[in-house]
Amino acid sequence: MSNAIYEVPMPANEPIHGYAPGSEERTELKASLKELAGQQIEIPLIIGGKEIRTGNLGECRMPHNHKKLLGTYHKAGAKEVRLAIKAAEQARKEWAAMPWEARASVLLKAAELLAGPHRMTVNAATMLGQSKNPLQAEIDSACELIDFWRFNPLYYQQILEEQPFSAPGMWNYVEQRPLDGFVFAVTPFNFTSIAGNLPTAPALVGNTVVWKPASSSVYSGYFLMKLLEEAGLPPGVINFTPGSGGEVGDPVMASGDLAGVHFTGSTAVFQGMWRQIGQNIQNYRCYPRIVGETGGKDFIFAHASADPDALVTALVRGAFEYQGQKCSAASRAFIPDGLWKQIRKPLLDQIASIKMGDVTDFTTFMGAVIDRPAYESIKGFIDRAKSRQARGKARVIAGGGCEDKIGYFIEPTLIEATDPSYESMVEEIFGPVLSLYVYPEKDLNKTLRLCDQASAYALTGAIFAQDRAAIVKMKDALTGTAGNFYINDKPTGAVVGQQPFGGSRASGTNDKAGSYLNLVRWVSPRTVKETFDPPHAYPYPHMRAK
Repeated sequence: MSNAIYEVPMPANEPIHGYAPGSEERTELKASLKELAGQQIEIPLIIGGKEIRTGNLGECRMPHNHKKLLGTYHKAGAKEVRLAIKAAEQARKEWAAMPWEARASVLLKAAELLAGPHRMTVNAATMLGQSKNPLQAEIDSACELIDFWRFNPLYYQQILEEQPFSAPGMWNYVEQRPLDGFVFAVTPFNFTSIAGNLPTAPALVGNTVVWKPASSSVYSGYFLMKLLEEAGLPPGVINFTPGSGGEVGDPVMASGDLAGVHFTGSTAVFQGMWRQIGQNIQNYRCYPRIVGETGGKDFIFAHASADPDALVTALVRGAFEYQGQKCSAASRAFIPDGLWKQIRKPLLDQIASIKMGDVTDFTTFMGAVIDRPAYESIKGFIDRAKSRQARGKARVIAGGGCEDKIGYFIEPTLIEATDPSYESMVEEIFGPVLSLYVYPEKDLNKTLRLCDQASAYALTGAIFAQDRAAIVKMKDALTGTAGNFYINDKPTGAVVGQQPFGGSRASGTNDKAGSYLNLVRWVSPRTVKETFDPPHAYPYPHMRAK
């Protein structure tokens, strides 16, 4: 057994490929897109390292061309979930006992595989299956996930190195062990990086995992699972169990071995899972750790001194990149009346210039929304803003078109709300819809309070101002509104190691993915005190005389 004191290689953020015309990476990505689009695959469950086929099939289709079938996947039911829990329990002892640096090496190798030979395949799978353009796929399924897999081992090392003070004659130390059971990782469709991080972060520190990917991103998730196996992940450490929320989630919640939930998704689903855990609390071996990042109603708040061009760019990129399907996407904006007169036309012109379509056309800025339920939900907000009932409260001033014959396409849409409590100003939409409220410049303080109080969420937010006193005032007034707060930048694009990500209120538990704060939730510390010269009689000095 090695007695070295290991140090994780110092990570740096993965450089972003630009995919410019004539570049080698552009040629490679186009070849991968062609290869994946030209075949259909059958995706099994992977439980205890074995492929399992249930015959209960779901489909993986391109959102921007829903007639195109990329593959089918087998769905897990209660029987398969029990197998996955059993496999996780069987693998747990050996995986937890493995030296920490060996577990870290699996993620570090996975990062190298993703940065190299698997990069184009995973990016292409994300583009085709989740309708991301090349840049959005690159910063997600390549760069951010590589960063998670390189930085998390360093954070784990730092947690292990944090040790208590020892008084003379003793040695105090803290050991970090995994939780008492398995972790349930529930991952969303919108970020392949999150799908890769949520199961591997708990696994890194010694836990075993049952992983349920979103049904609409099983395709890219499968490629990640195969990559992890190639990186040396032992059987049963992470068990790949796609399926419906109830079919997978209910037997997981009923298991007494549940030790934690690592979740990204909707607020309603997360609250339902928390409720189930509360109802079953007496059945668990330990109190499950619950870590979740849910929704957002993210804002851009402009002061009269804001740079107009920077503000317009932030509104367009923040609201419409990846069709607004980011938890951090700008969904509401507060603009002072004088500034609105300056930016109205440039903003509408830029929105009108956005190209929407097939993401394999590299000139496309926006693809399709993920599936029909999302399409119908987003379209409902737009239709209601156009309806007679919305008159005097809100109106669509840009976009608003919806078309689902080929793909689930929704135009980038701008709603001007004269009523700041109108539904599109306060409810999460999760699509390419930005609602904007023009406030009287003199009512800055009142509108800041409105921004703070109008939404239940507190994930991301941005302020724009050149006046430093205004920046200080706005930042202080909006302290509780966002776990990730931006000054003169769009409210999206958090980078691992630079801006740990997460929010509070209805947006989640704010356990900050991309930092040690998340990893520390998956360990159970044991404090050890060793005394070198222990006492040999029970009386104390004060007992020698009355």
